[in-house]
Amino acid sequence: MDNGGGRKVKVAAVQFACTDSPSDNIATAERLIREAHKKGANIILIQELFEGHYFCQAQREDFFKRAKPYKNNPTIQKMQEIAKELGVVLPVSFFEEANNAHYNSIAIIDADGTDLGLYRKSHIPDGPGYQEKYYFNPGDTGFKAFTTKYAKIGVAICWDQWFPETARAMALQGAEILLYPTAIGSEPQDSGLDSCEHWKRVMQGHAGANLVPLVASNRIGTEIIKTEHGDSKITFYGNSFIAGPTGEIVAIANNKEESVLVAEFDLDQIKSQRYGWGVFRDRRPDLYKVLLTLDGQMEKPF
Repeated sequence: MDNGGGRKVKVAAVQFACTDSPSDNIATAERLIREAHKKGANIILIQELFEGHYFCQAQREDFFKRAKPYKNNPTIQKMQEIAKELGVVLPVSFFEEANNAHYNSIAIIDADGTDLGLYRKSHIPDGPGYQEKYYFNPGDTGFKAFTTKYAKIGVAICWDQWFPETARAMALQGAEILLYPTAIGSEPQDSGLDSCEHWKRVMQGHAGANLVPLVASNRIGTEIIKTEHGDSKITFYGNSFIAGPTGEIVAIANNKEESVLVAEFDLDQIKSQRYGWGVFRDRRPDLYKVLLTLDGQMEKPF
């Protein structure tokens, strides 16, 4: 919004523990959205797949029943009503069924309740406790920047956040704020592995490299899922945060408590800073063709 001193926008991240009841989780999300709105937030990020437990701990056919089509999706429609009532932008994560395909998707709801379109998660992880390749096709939308009432935003999902190409692609399309809904925590196969600090630093780097604010929303709580090999358990480490355009953390939650984080940014001031720093002026796309390969070899030895 233009408040006379530049285009100032308040962003928010919400963080909560999910039950396995969609109605309960939607009610919790709504309560926290309303709390963020009371704090002045214009763009509010809810965590990844917030309708239920993070089911990807197991490979189970019955969990495909959790997927719903994009069109006439009741959760998206509910969030459209809330967005219109409060005048806020809401990216809404959901498990999408599209004929015989399935995606980890997010719908971008503008402040008047309009659905601006869909992004489907591009990078799909596959490891102990995070067996997403069983459920999700690789996204086919490409990376996008969505023009909302308050700002042009880039939204990607969880594992996407580990790839600098994702952030840069959204920034090149004009994204002024990057948002990453997430579900990440402990590693079932290695109780000594804690990726939390690494997770934060990587995204702080995206903010700093592209000179844009960044919002990350993660869940908390311990979830136990029955698998073909017995119970699997993940404790989600929260630490939702908001970073400024040099990668500095300006607001952060802890690993246990429900939270609503809010921070304000002057997007016009940040734009001037981004232009002046010169990283987009001095790019050399003609030298980046190696990024289109998997092995780094432009000329194959066979």
